[in-house]
Amino acid sequence: MVAFLALRRKLLSGFVALFAMGALMACDASLGSGPLINASRAVPVALLVPKTSGVAGDLAQSLENAARLAVSDLQSVEVDLRVYDTAGTAEGAALAANQAVSDGARIIVGPLFGEAASAAGQAVAARGVNVLTFSNNPAIAGGNVFLLGNTFQTSADRLVRYAASQANGDIYIVHAEDGAEIAGRDAIQRAIAANGARLAGTSSFPLSQQGVIAEIPNISRAYRASGASSLFVTSGTSGALPFLAELLPENGIDAEAAQFIGLQRLDIPTSALSLKGLQGAWFATPSPDRTARFNARYQAAYGALPTPVAGLAYDGIAAIGALVAQGNSNALTQPALTQGAGFAGVYGPFRFFPNGTNERGLAVAQIQNNQVIVIDPAPTSFGGAGL
Repeated sequence: MVAFLALRRKLLSGFVALFAMGALMACDASLGSGPLINASRAVPVALLVPKTSGVAGDLAQSLENAARLAVSDLQSVEVDLRVYDTAGTAEGAALAANQAVSDGARIIVGPLFGEAASAAGQAVAARGVNVLTFSNNPAIAGGNVFLLGNTFQTSADRLVRYAASQANGDIYIVHAEDGAEIAGRDAIQRAIAANGARLAGTSSFPLSQQGVIAEIPNISRAYRASGASSLFVTSGTSGALPFLAELLPENGIDAEAAQFIGLQRLDIPTSALSLKGLQGAWFATPSPDRTARFNARYQAAYGALPTPVAGLAYDGIAAIGALVAQGNSNALTQPALTQGAGFAGVYGPFRFFPNGTNERGLAVAQIQNNQVIVIDPAPTSFGGAGL
């Protein structure tokens, strides 16, 4: 299990890279207002994916497939989708973004990783082109960069709000001592303050096998002394979560003592559903029904199931199509992208905020008998007409 550090390092760039640079981008509201378009003609859209990255080549193909599926579903709108390879690097993303805009792209969907998205956004900011990245890292959002990926803040708000409604609002946070999980901790703390819950305390551990194992007894003692009713963990299944799920119950923190809540998805990979310590745990997830429908359509088209991020590419293209269908020349500008009603995505409703972050309509699910059971359904809209 020591290998979980190396396994997640690449993906963590999507969460924690370039905080300072992202803050600078977020402060410049003049960047990326968006180009005008001719809505009666095919709109050139660039898709940036890491096709030749050894780490994410399969993800790239799945994203491209989903984007093409979305293009084929558009009605009364024509999108000229052009695919560019980032090679999974920031330098490659900047080159691809510049080339795409030189080729006529009016908006960019992608890239996948946070550093690449930041580089792509900066490369084309002065040229007035917006970037809808698959990243979920708020640090790189702002200016002309908008996140498609579900953020820690959205998940934290959804779960804390539900916990408070179920008399489980006395929350103790457990996180690893690394940038992504500290960001997750901060998101939970903001959600607690905003949703009528109580922060009962926090514990952290070094991000290593030895570190988490050594700290478990201390976490257990601190939790019991805090008077908390819920234990909110920021770690994911590729990190320390399996250790926490196994060892916390052995140290007295079981389903009788705490409502276990996971900030990250607890059902990926599906083998995690069999972890004894996760039985009864809550987590936020896109609507399983909507996800199943998308997966079935994708499989029928391409003969295989999509990766979990593929729907983000579909959503990006679908949002662009919905805006262009309104027939306005300013369809791809920031005011259009950030309309309050948002968009109907394959996983549920989503909308962009002016600071580049987003909100997604999520369900609350619980692991019961090694299965995912929805205990509070995802909303179908944000209260507006939607698209």
